[in-house]
Amino acid sequence: MSKVAVVYWSGTGNTEKMAEFVAKGAVEAGFEVDSIQAVDFKEEACANYDAYAFGCPSMGAENLEECDFQPMWDSVKGSLGTKKVVLFGSYGWGSGEWMDDWKQDCSATLVDTFICNDEPDELSQVECFELGKKLA
Repeated sequence: MSKVAVVYWSGTGNTEKMAEFVAKGAVEAGFEVDSIQAVDFKEEACANYDAYAFGCPSMGAENLEECDFQPMWDSVKGSLGTKKVVLFGSYGWGSGEWMDDWKQDCSATLVDTFICNDEPDELSQVECFELGKKLA
């Protein structure tokens, strides 16, 4: 069975809810899933997974969270190789520029991305579920 890491940071709970639906979609697609907060995911763990879902909301001037998520991302992105990756997160203002920047910074096999404004509604929950399934 293939294994997926759903790695996320969430300040208000919105991105955590998204991560839950991404994980459910990956399980539906037949993956074994570990949901991990960004502060607990280390570079040496990358070898244990076949695919990844990374979630982080837009912060400040449309950037990734700087204390936990960005340092984790910087430490693992070079170890992802050609493995499949999806990126997701929520935002409360702006246009989604942080996701465009993040996509450019991802050198792994980027399958898809998804962003939602504020708390994920029913449609956003379905989109997150489908995002998890796309890792198959």
